[in-house]
Amino acid sequence: MSKRVLQGQVLKDAKDKSVVVRVERKIKHPLYQKFIRRSKKYMAHDEDNRCKAGDVVRIQECRPLSKRKSWEVLSEGT
Repeated sequence: MSKRVLQGQVLKDAKDKSVVVRVERKIKHPLYQKFIRRSKKYMAHDEDNRCKAGDVVRIQECRPLSKRKSWEVLSEGT
């Protein structure tokens, strides 16, 4: 089974080896047919503490590393 890969922006990098990433997606409103943005925050594992707030990163699903952290940073940039 392939692992999901998402792209988002780093919001926080205060914790050691962890970052909070906001992933946005656009959905079409069922009645008004207008595109609206929905976002969700994910806690991701950053082994080398390379990511800073504002960076655009790709994250991938992994085994649970803690209670809230089951994603890991794949790469920085687009």
